[in-house]
Amino acid sequence: MVRLEAEAGGIVTLGYHPPYGADDEPAYLAALDRIGRWPGPFALLAVLGHGDHLSAAGERSQALWFKATREVMNRHCRALAIVRAVPGPRTAEVFGRLWTFPILVTADQAAARRFLEGYLP
Repeated sequence: MVRLEAEAGGIVTLGYHPPYGADDEPAYLAALDRIGRWPGPFALLAVLGHGDHLSAAGERSQALWFKATREVMNRHCRALAIVRAVPGPRTAEVFGRLWTFPILVTADQAAARRFLEGYLP
């Protein structure tokens, strides 16, 4: 299931989690495209399910999106919070190499929101 929502106050929420459906990968990649064109400032809350949800082609598309939007994301996004049931210990490190804004990886969605709110006007 994929959802992309903008909240008053500047938080943009991307959800991609089970139950995964046949249309979820294209919907996720389309959501990334929209985020890459989002006017700033905003903070991104990514609520993600377990890994291995993208095909090899989807992984390539996602990697190309990271590269293509690096400059605009650094300009418009104030912070990123990734929420996973079991946060991987290297996730923040990997994403930290992609962007210059603050990143939090946590299992606690309320803590993620508090973190993001600290970076918005």
